[in-house]
Order: sequence, then structure tokens, then C-alpha cells
Amino acid sequence: MKKSTSEINVRYGETDQMGVVYHVNYLVWFEIGRTDFIETLGLRYAAMEDDGFLSPVVDAKLNFHYPVRYGEKPVVETWLHSYDGIRTMYRYEIKNEDGKLCVSGTSTHTVVKKETFRPVSIRRSLPEWHAAYSKALEA
Repeated sequence: MKKSTSEINVRYGETDQMGVVYHVNYLVWFEIGRTDFIETLGLRYAAMEDDGFLSPVVDAKLNFHYPVRYGEKPVVETWLHSYDGIRTMYRYEIKNEDGKLCVSGTSTHTVVKKETFRPVSIRRSLPEWHAAYSKALEA
């Protein structure tokens, strides 16, 4: 299975009063991981947008296992969990420096036309993305 690993530097502004990373920031870290993963496939979100498409999140789930604190350097591991030509689900694990699982989750995306926000088939509209996703699932 093809994975990407993205190192995160926890900034003070990402923490709450308890010194723990505020929960909404994990979604931002998921996005960092997803963008890095897509780039490992030889693709770029910006190029998709230049071609007139967007990839909105239609579902996101997070599971909290262990707190991440200010000053730590966690990593986000990202991989393609599923892809059916229309929807793409990414899986994430955020681990601390000791390798302990802190947060896990998924995000599901579709692709839409920028001007209409109508869903499109990735297979037909973005064949290079379809090929890269299919290959990543086989790996």
C-alpha cells in the first residue's frame, strides 16, 4: 500500500488552554497529508483547479486516541482507503515521535465542476487521476 508521511511542527496557536492540540487542527493536518500523498502520485490539486474542477470534502471522521501537545513533532501517514471512480476516501494516522497513535480518521471527497459544483466522474473527467488512484490501490 502506497503511503505518504508528513511531519508536523505543533505551533502554540494550535493548542488549547490545556496545551493539547485543538481538535479542529487535525483536519488541517489531514489536508497537509492528503496534499502530500497526492503529490507522491505525481498529481497536484492546483492543476485540478486550473482545469476547472474542485474536490470538496463530503464526509470526515476523526478518532482521538492520545493527545498531541505543543512542541511535539507528530507525523501524518496518509493513504488511499477506497476509490470508485466518483468518490475517494483517504485514511490518516497521526502518530507522535514515539510512534504512538494519537488520531486516526478518514475523509471522503468527490470532484465537481468549479462553475456549477455538479459532481463529475473522475474516471472520465480526470483520467490521469483515475489511473494514479487505481494504481495506488493496487500497490
